[in-house]
Amino acid sequence: MLKNSKNPGVSWLFKMAWRDAKASYKKLVLFMASMVLGIAAVVSIQSFSENLKDNIALQSKSLMGADFIIDSDKPINKRVQQIIDSLGGAQGSEISFASMAAFPKVNGTKLLQVRGIDGEFPFYGELETKPKIASTNFQKNRSALVDATVMLQMGLKSGDSIKIGSTTFPIEGSLKSVPGSTALFSSIAPPVIISQKMIEQTGLIQTGSRIDYKYYFVADARQDMDKLDEKLDPILDTEDADLDTHKSTSERLGRRYENFGRFLNLVAFIALILGCIGIASAINIYIKEKLPSIAILKCLGASRKQSFLIFFIQIAGMGLLGGLIGSIAGVFLQQIFPLLLQGLLPVEVEITLAPKILAIGILLGLLMAILFSLYPLISTFYVSPLRALRIQLDQSLRSKKVAIIIFLLIFIFVFLFSYWLLEEWNYAFFFVLGIAITFSILAGIGSLFMKLIRKFFPASWSFVSRQSLLNLYRPQNQTLVLVITIGMGTFLISTLYLTKDLLLAQASVEEQANSPNLILLDIQAAQKDSVANVIKAQNIPVLENIPIVTMKVESIGGISADEIRQDTTSSVNSWILNHEFRTTYRDSLIASEVLEQGKWIGDVSNQKMIPISVSNNFAEDAKVSVGDTISWNVQGVLMNTSVASIRTVDWSRMQLNFSVVFPKGVLEDAPQFRVLTTKVSDDKTSAKLQQELVKRFPNVSIIDIRQILGVIEGLLEKISWLINFMAFFSILTGIIVLIGAVRTSKFQRVRESVLLRTLGARSSQILKIFAMEYFYLGFLGSLSGIVLSLFSSFLLARLVFETAFSPNLLPIFLVLLMVTFLILIIGVTNSLSVIKSPPLKVLRKKLG
Repeated sequence: MLKNSKNPGVSWLFKMAWRDAKASYKKLVLFMASMVLGIAAVVSIQSFSENLKDNIALQSKSLMGADFIIDSDKPINKRVQQIIDSLGGAQGSEISFASMAAFPKVNGTKLLQVRGIDGEFPFYGELETKPKIASTNFQKNRSALVDATVMLQMGLKSGDSIKIGSTTFPIEGSLKSVPGSTALFSSIAPPVIISQKMIEQTGLIQTGSRIDYKYYFVADARQDMDKLDEKLDPILDTEDADLDTHKSTSERLGRRYENFGRFLNLVAFIALILGCIGIASAINIYIKEKLPSIAILKCLGASRKQSFLIFFIQIAGMGLLGGLIGSIAGVFLQQIFPLLLQGLLPVEVEITLAPKILAIGILLGLLMAILFSLYPLISTFYVSPLRALRIQLDQSLRSKKVAIIIFLLIFIFVFLFSYWLLEEWNYAFFFVLGIAITFSILAGIGSLFMKLIRKFFPASWSFVSRQSLLNLYRPQNQTLVLVITIGMGTFLISTLYLTKDLLLAQASVEEQANSPNLILLDIQAAQKDSVANVIKAQNIPVLENIPIVTMKVESIGGISADEIRQDTTSSVNSWILNHEFRTTYRDSLIASEVLEQGKWIGDVSNQKMIPISVSNNFAEDAKVSVGDTISWNVQGVLMNTSVASIRTVDWSRMQLNFSVVFPKGVLEDAPQFRVLTTKVSDDKTSAKLQQELVKRFPNVSIIDIRQILGVIEGLLEKISWLINFMAFFSILTGIIVLIGAVRTSKFQRVRESVLLRTLGARSSQILKIFAMEYFYLGFLGSLSGIVLSLFSSFLLARLVFETAFSPNLLPIFLVLLMVTFLILIIGVTNSLSVIKSPPLKVLRKKLG
């Protein structure tokens, strides 16, 4: 009997746990490794997100170039000017708009964002130029700073010229970076900076031109940005202006990248859950092997609580160590994120240690290890001491009530952790539900496969083929665990790939014969026929000639916009009241629209109450339905309308869509400008047409949709590469679980190998048996994941993107082959030592 067996003390429990762990350390290390990967992924993303948020906050003034900005899309009125004066006047200002620019030296054109700057802007950060002196010389020399990438593309250098509108500017230098530019917009319309005094000389400020007016301020150090925003922003909103502080800008940017980080966190969290499922399965086998030892301990006087605690301490220690290693690995892993996200981040990220995230990683390792090991650990309570004296058949050694409690605890923990990542209860619930459904389907596929093999066992097959199938449902098989882990990893990678293809296919217009790929903006009413003639003269069709009339909401349902703004109980979205709508008129629906409610009216003669059609998102945000009235301010003229119909609009299509559409017979005489669309066959034709249009109509802006698609595709490639990189953790976790499963059941397989050799099987036959088994597992797991990804992508295509689903199956097929081959190699490599084990050594161990 154990000395003081009833109360041997905590130290004895730790000693026993340590001694047993040392004897089984190879198995425990592999169990821990599958958890380490998931923790490393979660910690790296969380830590990087924290660093990014901190860096955005620290560099918020440099991002904006000032402490705060007042901006408007029209010249400011007297009230806004009074507010600016009350703040001590703006220290700098800017007028900006998109426009085509010509480069006489190379006879080329390009859509650029023209920024006319006045004052010492930027007040934080700097205009990075080459040569450096160009950043201060361009205003006094009346020259231009041109985006460095554009200069490289066009083969330009300082001293060459750029023509903007009707004015030609010498190029003072190349512009490397400028506060206030976003990476996405800069890749479509790169910036060119000139003196604000020269803006009017370009002749580009005309009716319908989309022009932004910004006023930059340097605040007193004691100024509270939150109070300033709270006080002035509502007032400026009523005057068609807006206030942006450096603090609100950094918060907005932080939220934008937080959402992306949350998505990556979920991918990493799935890898962690897969690892924990691997742990649960491996511990289950590990504990089964330890049952005779537990029975002996009980014979010597150990209580069932003590035998339980010995292995509980082992698992807890493994969780703590795994959490620590995973957290440290995550800190190093985050160092590569700035490289993976190059071009997507708004700031240079300085990586620092985040103690809070490290602590969370360690705690996560402990909790996950304990929770996912409790179910197999509970069997130690029910081991009889008689097991040490006689062989017993395997039987259920767990209480169903306790099992339910454990599974409930796991569900609650996963849900709470998901909520911590997503910060939304409903998102967390659906995420956990989605994981449960996916895991259940994969588990169901594995179980069904094993049942089908048993029911329709191919008795006529060769010995090797039959034995490899038998191994899939032998005692201590790992079929379910490996199908789930391999299937989930493959599912993630395949779904992300197919979704990226859906996004690109939704945006692509190259294969659509009647879809435009050039859009001509800011065409004055008097120019529309001349511009159209230039296009037709080059044997290029004019696909659309769309009139645009700008207006604002004056009242909804007889209540003025000002009253609605002041009503704190109103649920009308503020953008409806503050937005300057660009509307059109026509007599029919277009391909991107579907009538949802009401009746389409395309032509009217009575203009007392004009029937209009609004998009469903407008109706939802404005809280209007068919029959409700809206009054519009059309550049000083009030126009009363009623909602005759509500449309569903496919905004993802690369064409001009409108929230509000008037019938013909109403707006023809209103001040307006035109948008023409056309389709060119190749880059050469496009360049020739753009050169001619810019030469004759410098105010016309041209958007090349193919260029936008190229930018979008590049961004999606970067994002999907990073997501796939994180999804690969799931596949890697599956591989480690596979290695752990092979190691854990190694003695079982050694005995099988000895018995097979005793019966006359050759080593080559046994190797083939193991190879075929792992081929089945790899193929079944990856095929299950791919089938699920095809189904989920089909649902996304039909329900979310509302488009046809025609996937490219070649890359998916390659994923199937690669994952299957990888599992086969890992399985066979780890089985070689099993085959080489001497039979006598195994038999002696068994007899002993």
